Amino acid sequence: MEKLVPTQKTRVRRGPAKAVFDREMLYQIFDEARMAHVGFSVDEQSYVIPMLAWRVGDQLYIHGSRGSRMIKALTEGAQSCVTATLIDGMVLSKSAFHHSTNYRSAVVFGPFRAVEDPAEINESLQLFLEGIAPGRWQEVRPPSEKELKATSILAIKLEEASVKVRTGPANEDPEDLDLPVWTGQLQLKQVITGMVADDNTSADIDTPDYSQAW
Repeated sequence: MEKLVPTQKTRVRRGPAKAVFDREMLYQIFDEARMAHVGFSVDEQSYVIPMLAWRVGDQLYIHGSRGSRMIKALTEGAQSCVTATLIDGMVLSKSAFHHSTNYRSAVVFGPFRAVEDPAEINESLQLFLEGIAPGRWQEVRPPSEKELKATSILAIKLEEASVKVRTGPANEDPEDLDLPVWTGQLQLKQVITGMVADDNTSADIDTPDYSQAW
């Protein structure tokens, strides 16, 4: 798979040893994060909006109301910066100063494009829902024409991007190594903690298992 090529925007200057040029890692981060933060500017005011995002090939998709400020700005060609971060663990050191985080993060620059092709819209929405709950698309009512007209699907190419990854223990000072303090990592993971039916679910409907997506 083609490597990521650093540009003036994506070159990692702070902590360059953490830079990763593996495109597969870029894809994995967005696939696992599911929530991305989309930065853009309107009338000299900057905004960063958290958005559900999903990847299809080398493109990242988002959706939103056609009337929203963000969707209008991005549809009109505003440059954007899209980020996602996964925290794998809190790194505990023998000193307060050297506590850290093990993480994977991705940053993508560029313009979004409005998705107009009905086939691409349908496929991207189906993959979005299937990524959350496998098999769900076949169980529910598909989007109506009215719903689709009120919604914009946008895509950005995962091309001008950078990835940073931190792993391993804390960077201890030699004089602290003999301190009688526990050190290591508080490992973190995103999981389903339960399936809780609401009042609209009949008692005779079995609880589905969507755990494979998480």
